[in-house]
Amino acid sequence: MGESSRIAGQDSLRADARRNRRRILSAARVVFAEHGIDAPMATVARRAGVGVATLYRRFPTRDALVRATFAHQTDTCAQALTEALADPDPWQGFQRLVETVCELQREERGFPAAFVSAFPDTTREHARVCEQAERDFMALVRRAQAAGALRADFHPSDLAVALLSHCGLVTALPGDRAASRRLVAYLLQSFRAEAAHGALPAPSALSLRSLPLAAHGSQGQQPSRA
Repeated sequence: MGESSRIAGQDSLRADARRNRRRILSAARVVFAEHGIDAPMATVARRAGVGVATLYRRFPTRDALVRATFAHQTDTCAQALTEALADPDPWQGFQRLVETVCELQREERGFPAAFVSAFPDTTREHARVCEQAERDFMALVRRAQAAGALRADFHPSDLAVALLSHCGLVTALPGDRAASRRLVAYLLQSFRAEAAHGALPAPSALSLRSLPLAAHGSQGQQPSRA
């Protein structure tokens, strides 16, 4: 009977640990979406309803928490890269990879910052995974260039800049899917070796006068009636 009680107690502790982990990750997604990935760990713990010590016991560093929070999204990116390499049409593989990453940026509000940020994780395993992803991406780039589909002067930093641009858009306009799709289409067209301009997605309903820049620029000025 004593052994059965001990086992039952261990099972209960494991169940509590799993519940706490789910609560922490759920809270982290909300907090990172609202305040960015630099939000205080204590804020995440408070939102999850656990103590800070419990949070750090599960996730000793911010890096570990961010990675766990967006593990599904990063796994999806890795799978998209694998599928892109396997695609017999290298341009189609490249295009789908970019669209997948941008869709994740759009759908998961905290993911853009997590994706484009560098974390102080120097573990050998993490370095190995990153290096392999870079090699795979460059293999895809070379295939697309050899096929005459991707610009010969394309550089990986071009994609980084494009993703940062899209990150800014979805952060400023999180609900505007049309603007996101149209920007991605423009970006992909700019990467083509020869512009094969197909029809763009429908435009956003956003107007220039609704931009913060327009509002700031006109602050304190009366509209011209000339």
